[in-house]
Amino acid sequence: MNDLFHVSAAPHARSPITTRNIMQDVVIALIPASLFGIYNFGIRALLVILTTVLACTVTEYVYCRLMKKRVNPGDYSDVVTGLLLALNLPASIPLWMAVMGGVFAILIVKMLYGGVGQNFMNPALAARVFLIISFPSQMANFAIEKISSPTTLDYINSGAAAALDSVSGATPLAALKAGETVDLFQLFVGNHGGTIGETSALALLLGAGYLLYRRVISLRIPLTYIVTLAVFALLFGGHGLDANYLLGQVLGGGLILGAFYMATDYTTSPTSHKGQIIYGIFLGVLTGLFRIIGKGVEGVSYAIVIGNLVVPLIDKATRPVSFGKERAKVEK
Repeated sequence: MNDLFHVSAAPHARSPITTRNIMQDVVIALIPASLFGIYNFGIRALLVILTTVLACTVTEYVYCRLMKKRVNPGDYSDVVTGLLLALNLPASIPLWMAVMGGVFAILIVKMLYGGVGQNFMNPALAARVFLIISFPSQMANFAIEKISSPTTLDYINSGAAAALDSVSGATPLAALKAGETVDLFQLFVGNHGGTIGETSALALLLGAGYLLYRRVISLRIPLTYIVTLAVFALLFGGHGLDANYLLGQVLGGGLILGAFYMATDYTTSPTSHKGQIIYGIFLGVLTGLFRIIGKGVEGVSYAIVIGNLVVPLIDKATRPVSFGKERAKVEK
């Protein structure tokens, strides 16, 4: 039972797709963003990725051994958690903090709740929020080792104030918050500050296209999420139909990474199609509140973690009626 994800109402059809297949596809999809992160931030990004993946893998193995539970070698769920965590961290983070995040993600959020398919929130994002709360200055330090954009360097050298779940004046969202314009081409390609995996919308969309092609995810949650945030920015951002501002909100920060790779997590997202659309709208509104109404410049992590907590309510409200239920009522 530990290998199952959310199960909706019967009837059920057995699928040849396994947890291992899905996790392998996610790892493959994250390769472009990982490689670009290493290119953009240097060897330090590679060290953070290796550290979090190793921390997650070792933590799960040790826990299973100590608790005399069956170890699931090769299901890649621990690797996916470690990789997603790394892509949500700044390259400058001390490695011991990255280890702490990996241990928290696997031990506290995943294994203590029963393992893969049983966690109540996304382990990688829960660990990111834990690190933001515990070490806000280190999590907002987006030093860039390899970059060619003078505009972005100006942002870095300006010393703008940082906020939780935001940046130290080094990301496009900080520029938008300050009323500045952003270079949309650089924003799309990824030559700017941010976490290791969020900078290149192009790399993330390539991986998302692969997941869609493999039918690992659908467009319901990510598309609804992104469109809702864009509409929220249009209505409440104070910039009207300014394309630079709207596209900056969509392409900047962790929206693409969060929408396609974490909001779509099987375990922590609704099971029904209607529920997934409601979930996407909820995430878009919540992210808009954090980004535009709140004092910070980001909010994707908080929005998805909070969204994970309301998924049981969404599932309860949108659960499909079991076959025969309405007929039974009529017969009575």
